[in-house]
Amino acid sequence: MTAEAAVVLSVLVAFTMALVWGLLAVAAQIQCVDAARTGARAAARQDPPEAVVRLTREAAPGGATVVVAREGEQVRVTVTARPPVLTGLPFEVREEAVAAAEEALGDREEGP
Repeated sequence: MTAEAAVVLSVLVAFTMALVWGLLAVAAQIQCVDAARTGARAAARQDPPEAVVRLTREAAPGGATVVVAREGEQVRVTVTARPPVLTGLPFEVREEAVAAAEEALGDREEGP
């Protein structure tokens, strides 16, 4: 009876740890989504690049990398992070957000 209890207990502990890690990974993914959207909105408003990166990092999980790129009339913000806890695993969450760049006041053409 003791051997069976030890096996069942170890399986339950492993299952609980996997469940907690999965929830942390989902939480990190949601933070990446929010951070990428925040950064894309800031970049679309023509905020300075360092301000966009700062705003995005504030909303992202700790240690996340942020890449901001402009592609024609669109801005793209990519946030990549490793979920907390089991950091030794080669697993990361990544999210991108794209927004249309807004026209700056100085860029408007004056009418006749």
